[in-house]
Amino acid sequence: MQRRLLNALLIALLVNVGMPGVPAQAQPQSTPKIQPGEGRPYEIADSEVWDVPDPVSGRGYQVYVALPPSYAKQPQRRYPVLYVTDADYAFPIIRQLARRLNVEGPQIEEFVLVGLSYGKGEDGGVSRQRDYTPTPNGPSTAPANAVHGQARAYQAYLRDQVKPYVTARYRTEPDRAFFLGHSYGALLGTQILFTEPGMFNGYVLGSPSLWYDKRHALKLEARYAQQHRDLTANVYLYVGAYEALRKGDRRYNQTVDMVADNRALEAALQGRKYPGLKLKSVVLNDEDHLTVAPRGFMQALKYLLPVR
Repeated sequence: MQRRLLNALLIALLVNVGMPGVPAQAQPQSTPKIQPGEGRPYEIADSEVWDVPDPVSGRGYQVYVALPPSYAKQPQRRYPVLYVTDADYAFPIIRQLARRLNVEGPQIEEFVLVGLSYGKGEDGGVSRQRDYTPTPNGPSTAPANAVHGQARAYQAYLRDQVKPYVTARYRTEPDRAFFLGHSYGALLGTQILFTEPGMFNGYVLGSPSLWYDKRHALKLEARYAQQHRDLTANVYLYVGAYEALRKGDRRYNQTVDMVADNRALEAALQGRKYPGLKLKSVVLNDEDHLTVAPRGFMQALKYLLPVR
């Protein structure tokens, strides 16, 4: 009898402290959504799509929204909100990463994810090169009929249409809105950061196309610094190591040095000594412009939204 009691106590102790290699705070995974089948499109659970057109340009846009697991169960709770460009690929990746990170105990805060679509009926390349770039001076490799340079108009659309729409419909924290963009999407982020920084509280700028129009974004940063003594924002910069310029080595960029550009932006911001700026910049090894985004997304989530 005593031996049985001792064994029971030992088992209870092991359960309470956790077996080696098993996280003590492991969280049960949510039940996977049952897909419709019969060749129908795959659907992402707990996601919604809304039409949010731009009344100024007359273009149709949509927002894709993914709600956190606890959203329905905690009706009084408000959540930070993350807006992501290039939603066709970034939205499903970030949604899954956010849930995966918290499977074995919370590593990041839950948040409302808002994906920003391309113009309805438009090719993604056409839409992003118009909406995400700051000047009409596109690269020489762009098609002759390509339209660039309408980032300010798209920025106004985000400010005046998308953000109020999301704030009115969902339980978000108004003072905890974050922006994430990669490549041209990050170029848009620099445009917002240096013209209207208070639009978002934090910025993830992944492999930003700082080379665009003779490094226009760096000139924008310098202009901001001439007119302001502070920049209140939390900024996370990432770039892949293979985005450096090394001609003849196919692993690396062959025309622009995006690592050097990122370092130039980092050095400029650090040199300003803005009291309200938090800045982290990383170069991710073994990654190029096409592979770095998922890893950059994951590190950025852990930086911007750690469990409080």
